[in-house]
Amino acid sequence: GNKKKEVQGKLAEAQKLLNTLTAKEKAALDAEQARANRSSTERVDLKDAPPASGRASAAFSAAQSQIGKPYVYGATGPSSFDCSGLTSWAYAQAGVSIPRTSEAQANAGTRIYNQSDLKVGDLVIFYGDMHHVGLYAGNGQVLHAPHTGAVVRYEAMGNMPFQFGVRI
Repeated sequence: GNKKKEVQGKLAEAQKLLNTLTAKEKAALDAEQARANRSSTERVDLKDAPPASGRASAAFSAAQSQIGKPYVYGATGPSSFDCSGLTSWAYAQAGVSIPRTSEAQANAGTRIYNQSDLKVGDLVIFYGDMHHVGLYAGNGQVLHAPHTGAVVRYEAMGNMPFQFGVRI
């Protein structure tokens, strides 16, 4: 049974190596994520796009106050948010009730298909199945709760497949 012990030893060694590697990779990924979170929670140049309305402006300000809060699936604030949790919470602060999910929010107002017609505070819907939503921030930026492991932050609209905007 010496051969078996040797093989098991080699296997254990390989597993250990694999574990340290994934820990290293995970650390690298975490660092990358932290960097992305940091750079996009600082002041982004939003230019001076006018808000869609007073309500949209109030909703956008509310969302800005949540920058740096963690993304948690199903969360509707105020300590953590998912994408549509953030947008519905933000509009609620402006006294406007919109549906809870990104798919329902896609139908909550007037659709805007041309990105250049977007105004600050408009909802912006991403992906063909409309599973992601954020608030238009001006200058080609979206303010959103991206995904698990990320925080509420600004991001370039071009990083995701834009479908249309929704003016509430």
